[in-house]
Amino acid sequence: MVNGRRLRAPPPKGPPGHFRTISNDFPAYHKRTVETIDDLVLIGLGANLPGADGRSPRDTCEAALDALADAGVGVARRSRWYSSAPYPPSDQPWFVNAVAALDTDLDAASLLRLLLAVERQFGRERRRRWAARVLDLDLLCHGRAVIDDADGGLVLPHPRLHDRAFVLAPLAEIAPGWRHPVSGRTATALLAACPSDQIARPLP
Repeated sequence: MVNGRRLRAPPPKGPPGHFRTISNDFPAYHKRTVETIDDLVLIGLGANLPGADGRSPRDTCEAALDALADAGVGVARRSRWYSSAPYPPSDQPWFVNAVAALDTDLDAASLLRLLLAVERQFGRERRRRWAARVLDLDLLCHGRAVIDDADGGLVLPHPRLHDRAFVLAPLAEIAPGWRHPVSGRTATALLAACPSDQIARPLP
């Protein structure tokens, strides 16, 4: 923030998924060298409950990105918003989801702590698995890092991103050639292999 104004980087040049020159597209702001799409830091956003302030799930997710920006974590690219059925199937409201590539020099553990803090800021309470939620910020990958620290709450890449259409559809939109750090399969290939009963549709 400079003179009371938040600085925002311009959107990256090139078609969706074009990140090879991303560090050149952000000469003044980009904090971390990103040579290829496999070096990206990716998060998933989701919500299916209104916020305590009455915000819609989509508005809450937008506000969460602003909160990350206020904390010094920029957004290099974000997918469209998607509507997805709850998983596993239930009578919960449908979710709003997106995937964003972040511009940050935070390490994975520090970034995860920040994501959890932003969730709490918006009223998220983690009481039981698969519950409806006001905000969900998942660290999907941190470059090519492979981390298995379940006790510390940090597992990368996210252990379920490879078979969730509500993650893979927006991910394939912004980075179709991204490769899973363990399997080596692209976002596009993983999406094609998703079970057909998983529904994720782009919103207008």
